[in-house]
Amino acid sequence: MGVRLMVVDDHRLLAEALASALKLRGHRVLAAAAPAAGAAELVITRAPEVCLIGTATPAEPGIFDPVVRIKKERPQVAVLVLGPVPNPRGIAAAFAAGASGYVRHDERIEGVERAIMKARAGEAAVAPQLLQGAFSELLNPAAQPDDEGQRLLQMLTPREVEVLVRVADGEDTRLIAAGMGIAPSTARTHVQRVLMKLGVGSRLEAAALAARTGLLDRAGPVTLSSVDVPHPQDPRHTP
Repeated sequence: MGVRLMVVDDHRLLAEALASALKLRGHRVLAAAAPAAGAAELVITRAPEVCLIGTATPAEPGIFDPVVRIKKERPQVAVLVLGPVPNPRGIAAAFAAGASGYVRHDERIEGVERAIMKARAGEAAVAPQLLQGAFSELLNPAAQPDDEGQRLLQMLTPREVEVLVRVADGEDTRLIAAGMGIAPSTARTHVQRVLMKLGVGSRLEAAALAARTGLLDRAGPVTLSSVDVPHPQDPRHTP
């Protein structure tokens, strides 16, 4: 017995080709529409048994918002995500949004059909190795290095990280220089490089970005070469 389906993808040709192939296999395809951003409204209106939503960027923040809305307003609809070879974060995000499965764009039509039948039956429709990676991400998200805080941290040298920590602590150029044992001009240069690498225009913005992304928590303690040794010109130094 055929399944009542919807196929939604940013690439209309891909959506229409998949819809045609599924129709030939006896399924009733209600719509093949683009872009994927409008998927939620279509699915909520048509209420298919299974919806296939395509995405080229499964790890992009907010990409699965349509899935969240669909599951909130039409919880009986099983949603399958069609996408590229994902990282564990993309798989985890899809399942966290309420998707019933994830199917690679290069999957054969027989594999897509099997996933559809599993999803309609209430089963997880995803390759075992992808599912294992998703569970690892959900159980230990901090271990994944592709989040924004880790990405930003990797852009900075150890000394620039210390400068950022001191900026976040409210130190001005004079205190940064004294605490690190460097000239004020050198400290100023480090600060400017940090701002440039983080893509912000002020120290306040840098501190806010570091706090929001958890960059400071990942930085850990300063290195031995950056220990805040009292400097004779540091006003905090007491003889």
